[in-house]
Amino acid sequence: MVKAESVDKAYEVAKERYAELGVDTEKAMQRLSKIPISIHAWQGDDVKGFLFPEHDLTGGIGVSGNYPGVAKTPDELTGDLHEALSLIPGKQRVQIHGFHAVTSKKKDLDELEPEDFKYWVDWAKQEGIGMDFNGTFFSHPKVVNNFTLASPDKKIRDFWIENGKRSRVISNYIGEQLGSQCINDFWIPDGFKDNPIDKRSPRERLLKSLDEIEKDSFDEKNTTESFEGKLFGTGIESYTTGSHLFYENYALTRGKYWTIDAGHFHPTEDVSDKFSSFFPFGGKGMFMHVSRPVRWDSDHVVIMDDALIRIARSIIRDGYEDKIHLGTDYFDATINRVAAWVVGTRATQKALLMALLEPTAQLKQAELDFDFTTRLAETEELKSMPFGAVWDKYCEKQGVPVGMDWTNNVHQYEKDVLFKRN
Repeated sequence: MVKAESVDKAYEVAKERYAELGVDTEKAMQRLSKIPISIHAWQGDDVKGFLFPEHDLTGGIGVSGNYPGVAKTPDELTGDLHEALSLIPGKQRVQIHGFHAVTSKKKDLDELEPEDFKYWVDWAKQEGIGMDFNGTFFSHPKVVNNFTLASPDKKIRDFWIENGKRSRVISNYIGEQLGSQCINDFWIPDGFKDNPIDKRSPRERLLKSLDEIEKDSFDEKNTTESFEGKLFGTGIESYTTGSHLFYENYALTRGKYWTIDAGHFHPTEDVSDKFSSFFPFGGKGMFMHVSRPVRWDSDHVVIMDDALIRIARSIIRDGYEDKIHLGTDYFDATINRVAAWVVGTRATQKALLMALLEPTAQLKQAELDFDFTTRLAETEELKSMPFGAVWDKYCEKQGVPVGMDWTNNVHQYEKDVLFKRN
């Protein structure tokens, strides 16, 4: 158990050290508390949901492992999310998928209505959090030959168009009920495994389908759409219809958000460099899905690695914290699923705090003066500053366990709840 006196003592030293650089640690923690992270519900149920838990995962999605305690009911999933939220500092959000609908009778994706998400709205109100939504376009029999909205079959396209339209109605309902804008994320797994002859037609069909989905307008106080590109996926390695460029252009020309998933790019590509290239051209907003690719888009639990640190620094240094909405997106069934949420979200917050503890104005001025010596020396010095002491103090202020103490809660929750499910 970490002692409060130790936390306070270490923090006072850290506060003084950062003050020498002109950094106010109290202001940094205050700013961090105002940056919510939208936590993905599907880590807890292995991307199964409740509508078709018997369906095999498709669309390039696969979950490894069979750790005990996977959530199979709405109450189990919200119980697990509640436990995770109680161990993460600050007030966060939760993302759900269309397949998380809680219905009174069997329904398909093109039949979903706002009432099917009342369970989630009521739970979110109880937790005092906002929510985001993801229309489900995978793991369904009508994903035919890896195509949905770009399918050459009009009947298939019409099914998915209706699903997309209903996702917007549902997202509007969630935002209206919670009094917080609900971002409705679209990820479409269409494409070809091997080299196609016609690259034009699928994208023209996808464009037409999306425009049909977007025909009706909704109050942006309640909801807005965000479109998520991908480098490639299993089964669409040679041609991904909804590429990064396609959705970036769609977002810019339609006044919508662009979703960037850190795991959907080439491993050597710097995702953090995308932000300042998008917004000057009129980018309305961005949904940043934080994930961790290993070799490729493998959705490992987020850790505070160099890529995440660069993402956080770019957001803070360039003042995009109000334009970029952060969310997590990964799934690992080889470990405790509640712990996976806590590790990934806290890692993201740590990276943000590290960025907030920089003397950004000073560094920018040094750069403007072409004083690259100071820029290099100071950024190197920051790497060994007592950042961890400020993080511990932030957790203490927010009333959540400090250091590794949160793992005691998770182990107890395993014994009391998770292991009794199997």
